[in-house]
Amino acid sequence: MVSCNLGQSTRSIYLALACLSLALHLVIAFFCLSVLQNACVPPASSSSSPCVPRADAERRQSVSHSSSSPAASSSNKPPASPRNEERRGRPANTLHHKERGSFSEVTQKAKRPAEAQRVKGHSRLEALFKHPLYNLPRPEPQEDDWLLRVKKDEETRDEGSEEEEEERGQDHDASNSYWKSTSEEEGYDKVSWTSDVETHPPWLRFHLGISRWELYDRKDPNLAQLTHYLATQRILSAVQKTGGTQLKLLMSFPNYGQALLKPMKQSRDAETDVNLFYFSDFERHNAEISAFHLDRLLGFNRIPPTVGRLINVTTEIREITTDDRLSRTFFTSPAGNVCFYGQCEYYCSTEHPVCGRPHMLEVSLATMLPDLSLAPRRSWRSPWRRSYSRTKRTQWEKDPAYCDTVKQTPPYSHGTRLVDLIDMAVLDFLMSNMDRHHYETFEKFGNETFLLHLDNGRAFGRHSQDEPSILMPLKQCCRIRRSTLLRLQLLSLPDFRLSDVMRESLAQDPLADVAPLLSEPHLSALDRRLKKVLKVIATCQDSHADVIYNDLVGNYED
Repeated sequence: MVSCNLGQSTRSIYLALACLSLALHLVIAFFCLSVLQNACVPPASSSSSPCVPRADAERRQSVSHSSSSPAASSSNKPPASPRNEERRGRPANTLHHKERGSFSEVTQKAKRPAEAQRVKGHSRLEALFKHPLYNLPRPEPQEDDWLLRVKKDEETRDEGSEEEEEERGQDHDASNSYWKSTSEEEGYDKVSWTSDVETHPPWLRFHLGISRWELYDRKDPNLAQLTHYLATQRILSAVQKTGGTQLKLLMSFPNYGQALLKPMKQSRDAETDVNLFYFSDFERHNAEISAFHLDRLLGFNRIPPTVGRLINVTTEIREITTDDRLSRTFFTSPAGNVCFYGQCEYYCSTEHPVCGRPHMLEVSLATMLPDLSLAPRRSWRSPWRRSYSRTKRTQWEKDPAYCDTVKQTPPYSHGTRLVDLIDMAVLDFLMSNMDRHHYETFEKFGNETFLLHLDNGRAFGRHSQDEPSILMPLKQCCRIRRSTLLRLQLLSLPDFRLSDVMRESLAQDPLADVAPLLSEPHLSALDRRLKKVLKVIATCQDSHADVIYNDLVGNYED
């Protein structure tokens, strides 16, 4: 009886202690909750409170700012306090990305280290283009130094009689329009271009910006507008371009612009077969894009702006083409992909089709140069043209003193034509382009102008080996521009390493979101080949006195 009573009293004590413990935990919980809700949230007008809650207060501030600021409400981005972000020791947008948990954005940054450098303010590309070697003074362009020019209103009025003005229905208010189209036939836009550059589409601004010295000014803001235009403009028509050995298409846009398309033929990592002759090699879309970027990094500006783009083979080629030769070559592969092959000398057959996946296809789009009727071009046979025979060798391959003959032959006997050709040889060696049999110049400028670096689709075929014969113009002539040499030396320095600035430059292309335009072995090959170019120049300087052609104003010190 006594033991029974003792057990009941013990259970009562345990129960009382448990209730007391539970009560204490509840009191502590309510106390902590009240502190978090009331003590740590500063008034909206206070900027000096030392206690700022991590997520809740920032969310409240973003709501209050967005409701009172039209700019904030339009952007839908939470404003950040610089002082608070500095106190946390991280960028202002870090917390925003973490709250959203955007894994895709993090992976995109990991895949594009060049962009990460730009965000951190350590862009090697920007530093390179700010260097004095990329901002050399040029003579003030005269009227004859521009390839094309817009006629002044006075000239336009003088060319036409008053009767013609009345027949065209042009009154005094409309006399400022020198090109007008109101036709919507075939999908073209209504346009009215005047002498005001703001009325011109990007492709026309590019044409009007071509000068005696270069295709474009690297600092011209229209360059970014032009590449964006190529990457986004609606495609109105697609036809196969005549000439050449491989498939390429001429794409037209609603504002009368055009671009040259080259399709993806093989993967980025695929190397050209070592048993394949250079004139039987594939043309690569990423080679055209990469060549434009490399030409710009070397300071030449002689390749038309070129961008990558994903297009729909069905809706942007097959359904809109008026080219019967092209439309007859479309088919659906056993894998369900839409393919075509066109008609050309090489690789235009069912064994070498161009296929979407199942509809989407990577392509390069290069800006078209002005029509030949407006700006005629002259084609020149390169003195170091290769033989397109599998057995025959050319004179420059057999005669080490071949350049002595070239130097005595116009137009290489005077002016800058020889060093222009050597510039092109350096570019071709860096990207391993053996297919340079001809080059072109604008007829208007005669021999006092630059060479057009066109058709680079066979570049970047092999990264595992270099082709020394491409550098033969430099080796045999031992002549190079001083500005070119200084830029090459600059690009060999660790702060401006060619592979690094090339990687960052290519990251700006739209196709870089799909995959890097050049694989890392190709980028490493650029550095290796650059060292070989500098070594050839050093060897020339050891054995020749007149190697450097000084094209710089004054005595430039690197």
